[in-house]
Amino acid sequence: MQPLQHQMMGYDRSSTMFSPDGRLLQVEYAKKTVKQGSSALGLVCKDGVLLLADKRVLDKFIIPSSVEKVFQIDDHIGATASGFLMDGRILIERAQVIAQQHRVTYDEPINVTSLVREICNMKQAFTQYGGARPFGVSILFAGMNDKPHLFVTDVTGIFLEYKAAAIGESDTEIRAQLEKQYKEDQSLEDGLKMGMKILKKVLGTEFDIERIDGAMIKSETKHFHKLTKDELKKALK
Repeated sequence: MQPLQHQMMGYDRSSTMFSPDGRLLQVEYAKKTVKQGSSALGLVCKDGVLLLADKRVLDKFIIPSSVEKVFQIDDHIGATASGFLMDGRILIERAQVIAQQHRVTYDEPINVTSLVREICNMKQAFTQYGGARPFGVSILFAGMNDKPHLFVTDVTGIFLEYKAAAIGESDTEIRAQLEKQYKEDQSLEDGLKMGMKILKKVLGTEFDIERIDGAMIKSETKHFHKLTKDELKKALK
């Protein structure tokens, strides 16, 4: 057993080196980083798409409003991340630039799928560069074009579209609740109530309205709306 451990350690020094059993160990370590990040979920509803995230403010001296977990990418796109948020910030800022460049160049909002593909191409490239590590973050992208979209981007550069999804440390528990409660024909209002109750159940005694960040994009307006504290509180009633 000991020689095998030493052998495997030699293959986790670089993200560009495959282990004998065909694994990229640095990429797998990055996935574990995401699992340790704070929880976030996304829902596609009949009249739009919704994002909710736990800020996980652990220091009582931190001002909760200074911690941002849900970001606006463009008028019609939002995102939240789990894992190394410093990595997520770089990718989100890159997404904002791509979206604005497209709007200036073509005088129309960027397609959500195209934007997600660009960010995932960047993620994938960092699994191949020597001397660089993979981005240790998973990002949920929510947006509106012809219909609501919700994408999960993996540390590997893979992206998939979902009706409902969760990332972070409690993703398994949240998914289990979503499988029981999610309905495709539910409204954003119902989706928000369900999402808040799920986070409250999963976080348990650690749940605090100050820790929750959220946003929605309605099909009617196609406009990113950051949820206020009052709107979040109302959803719990």
